[in-house]
Amino acid sequence: MRRRILCVEDDEAIAELVHEVLTEAGFAVDLAASGPEGLAKAGDRPDAVICDIDLPGLGGLDLLRSVREAGAQVPFIVLTAFGERGNQIEARRLGCDDFVTKPVDFELLLAVLHNVLQRSPHAARPEAAGVRLTEREREIVTWVARGKSSADIAAIVGISERTVNFHVDRVMRKLAVSTRMQAAIACIRLGLIAA
Repeated sequence: MRRRILCVEDDEAIAELVHEVLTEAGFAVDLAASGPEGLAKAGDRPDAVICDIDLPGLGGLDLLRSVREAGAQVPFIVLTAFGERGNQIEARRLGCDDFVTKPVDFELLLAVLHNVLQRSPHAARPEAAGVRLTEREREIVTWVARGKSSADIAAIVGISERTVNFHVDRVMRKLAVSTRMQAAIACIRLGLIAA
């Protein structure tokens, strides 16, 4: 089950980039171009919200305030060009989980997103989704955990490197992670493979 991320961003180019990067990382992404639209979509209970501060109709901090007043504890990441201390203090006071400033470093955004999702008791977790691996997936991710490359695993297991990558990609999608090592660590943590 893919985690659903709501991105509230009025800059179309940035919204499209966020959508593309998060989708490639295995997330389902819903976009909203204004504060009121974001507030409406936040009612659909996404697993996390990434929100700009400067939005038409309802600013990002007001959106955060409304979400928290409604009792939602969804992880909330503020994405903004306005990194001033006052905005950060107000966002933290309202319950913001983290900040990413523009121009967006997408590697940092993914790291922040994974971090807030792991910390949140309300976010969907792989354990709750009942992740199941095939025997071949389990075998391959065990070799990944041991630090072997796809070429090494292909030679050890006796399949093509392309098939190895296919199985690794499937495991990453099942676990909603963005790297092979994150998949290996998650599998160990969940008891899907031996340490």
